[in-house]
Amino acid sequence: MSIIPQPLTQFPWRVLALLLAIAMFGTLVLYSAAGGSIFPWATNQAVRFCVFSGMALVLSRIPLEIFARFAFPAYAGVLIALFLVELIGGVAGGSQRWINLGFMQLQPSEFMKPIIVLAVARFYARLPVGEIRSWNAIWPALVLIGLPWALVLVQPDLGTATMILAGGVTVMFLAGLPLRLFIGSGLTLAAIVPVAFSFLHDYQQKRVLIFMAPESDPLGAGYHISQSKIAIGSGGIWGKGFLQGSQSHLDYLPEGHTDFVFATMAEEWGMAGGLLLIGAFMLLFRWGLRVAMRTSDRFARLVAAGLTTTIFFYVAINLMMVMGLAPVVGIPLPFMSYGGSSMLTVMLCVGIIMAIDRSNSRASNPGNWG
Repeated sequence: MSIIPQPLTQFPWRVLALLLAIAMFGTLVLYSAAGGSIFPWATNQAVRFCVFSGMALVLSRIPLEIFARFAFPAYAGVLIALFLVELIGGVAGGSQRWINLGFMQLQPSEFMKPIIVLAVARFYARLPVGEIRSWNAIWPALVLIGLPWALVLVQPDLGTATMILAGGVTVMFLAGLPLRLFIGSGLTLAAIVPVAFSFLHDYQQKRVLIFMAPESDPLGAGYHISQSKIAIGSGGIWGKGFLQGSQSHLDYLPEGHTDFVFATMAEEWGMAGGLLLIGAFMLLFRWGLRVAMRTSDRFARLVAAGLTTTIFFYVAINLMMVMGLAPVVGIPLPFMSYGGSSMLTVMLCVGIIMAIDRSNSRASNPGNWG
C-alpha cells in the first residue's frame, strides 16, 4: 500500500511540475527585468501562479458534465458583461475594457477566450453527425463567435478579439466542417482586408504598417519591434548572462516585462534559453492534444483540443510579435509576461483540460476511483 493518500496520486503532477518550471523561469526573468529586485513583478507573479494553480486544481475535480451543462449559461453571462463594458466600463489608455467592481477591475473579455471554446464545442457536440455539412452547422457557430468578437473589437482590443475568433474557428475546424469552407473564408477575408483596414483605429493601422516596415520609423512607431530584434539578436547563442541584459536594464526595450518579455529573456539567456522555453511549451501542447485524442466524448475532445490551441495561439502570436513576424497586438507570453489576466485565462484552460484528463482516467480505471 502506498503511503501517499490516493487523492494526491490522482493529481497531474507532471503537468504541474512543467508549469512550475516555466513559471519559475518567468519569475527569474521578471526579477532581472526589475533590475534585480523581487518587487513588484517577481513577487506578484509568483503569488498569482500559486493562486491560479490552486484554482486549476479545483477545476480539475469538477465533473465534465458540469462544464457541458453550463457552457451556454456561462457564455450568456460573459456576453452580458461585455455589453455592460460598453455601457458602464471604465476607460484606460484609450480602451474601454473593464468593469469596476470596487475591489477589482474585471475584464470580461479574458473569460470569453476559454468560454467561446466551451460554447462552440457544446453546440457541435449536440449537433447530429449527419448535419455537420449543412448550413445549420455553420451559422449558429458564427453567431456565437461573432457577437463577442465584435463587442471586444470595438473596445478596442484587437489582440483579444483575434484570440476569441481563433479559438472559435479552431473548434469549427476540428468539428469536421468542410475544408473548402475555411479556404473560401480565407480568400474572402484576404479580399476584404483593405476595406477592414480603413475601419481600424489610427494606432491599429500604424501597428500594421510598422509591422511591414519597422525601419521606416525606428524611433517612433517602429521602436518596439526594432529594440526587440536588437535584444534578441544581441543575446547570441548563450546570452549575455543573468542580470546582464542592457536593452531592458537601460530601458531601451519598452514593455520588457510584459508583451516583450521574451526579448528580455533572449538577451540574457540567448537562443539556448529560447529553445528551452519553446520546448517546455511544446510539452504542454503535447499533453493537451494527447488528452484530446484519448477521450471518446465528442464535447471533451473538442474542448481539450480547442483550449490547447488557445494556449498555442498565446505563445505563437507573442513570439511572432516580438520577432517582427506579426503586428504588435498586445498578446502576452503565458507564465512569462507580467500580469494576472493572461495567467488566469491560461490556467482556466489548463484546469478544464485536467478535468477531461481525470475523466479519461476514471473511464479507463473505474476500479481505482471511489
